[in-house]
Amino acid sequence: MAQRATKRGAARTRLEGDYDVLVCGASFAGLAVARELTGSGARTLLVDRYEIGERQTSACAVPTCWMEAMELTPAIRQTFSRLVVHTPHGSARWRLPWTFSTFDYRALCGLLREQGPDAAFETATVHGRTGDVVRTDRGDLRAGLIVDALGWRRVLGSGPTVQPPEAHLSRGLEVHPDGTGEDMELWIDRSYVRAGYAWSFPADRELRVGVGSFEPRHHVKDQTVRLASDLAVDAVRYQGNWIPHRLRPATEDGVFFAGDSAGHCLPTTAEGIRTALYFGLACGRELRSVVEGASTREAALRRYHRFSAAHEWKFRWLLHVQDWVPRVPPRQLTLLLRLVERRRVSDWAFRRYLDIAPPSFATPPRRRAERAVAAAA
Repeated sequence: MAQRATKRGAARTRLEGDYDVLVCGASFAGLAVARELTGSGARTLLVDRYEIGERQTSACAVPTCWMEAMELTPAIRQTFSRLVVHTPHGSARWRLPWTFSTFDYRALCGLLREQGPDAAFETATVHGRTGDVVRTDRGDLRAGLIVDALGWRRVLGSGPTVQPPEAHLSRGLEVHPDGTGEDMELWIDRSYVRAGYAWSFPADRELRVGVGSFEPRHHVKDQTVRLASDLAVDAVRYQGNWIPHRLRPATEDGVFFAGDSAGHCLPTTAEGIRTALYFGLACGRELRSVVEGASTREAALRRYHRFSAAHEWKFRWLLHVQDWVPRVPPRQLTLLLRLVERRRVSDWAFRRYLDIAPPSFATPPRRRAERAVAAAA
């Protein structure tokens, strides 16, 4: 398990100051925000409880086209052109119209950090906020533009901190044994989990094997151990997390929320990395417009709120699917899953799924810089 990296002893100095932008949380969404502020002249601070890239909390898989669009391909571990879905009554092999890749979390975060070098970074635990002051365990920080990318707890929200099991959250746990595989595999099998799924995602010489439940009250450790045993791998190197499965307001009381803090995680599939990058980029672009004087904070808040809310029907539709799948009799579900083996069906379904957060939204930093130079000439 990762160790908390907040500075200690002589290195634990008082942390305080005024900034143009304060980004709380330095994983996918927070790093994407900082990336978009590069070259803007903003005095930006990133803060996180852990060092950048220190604490992986997911199976780390994303459409390869997003990795390519953001120039993150050096972090790729393994790439897949199909998805195998198992049920107690058979398996379906879906040929994808685009590929998925598993990646190294530390390497990808490092690459994102390199794309946002203008932002300073400090380790600190964020406790809350009063107006434009964010309270941390190392001191108070003030900023005109504040981003909460801290995760599902929504720490900087004005209401009480969301807590499971009453919150709209799924729960997931996985182990990381040594091993290899050729396919990304899913199990929709109620003997593992009544409402949810199990998975095995190969990542070069490592397997990421886990179980996720859409019901936060249902524990998944025993089921994860059983799945590992069924696959003849060791249940070692545990990691787990809560996963939001409902969209929440992307702005509140003057704060911008991105990633899990805004519920930017797709129901049914629990895919949250692509959406964290997508909404993080959108948030960063709005902040940049304020810093550069092209917009006001209030206008940026309105636009970003509308941008996120415009996706609500897509999230709601996937939530209906999430609620519907556990109710389908297993034999009928197997037949439905096999329909997706038809190339026309899989192409239609997965292309529309990708369009929820399309890779065209991500402009490589090099190309963005070239456009900025051309515009200034």
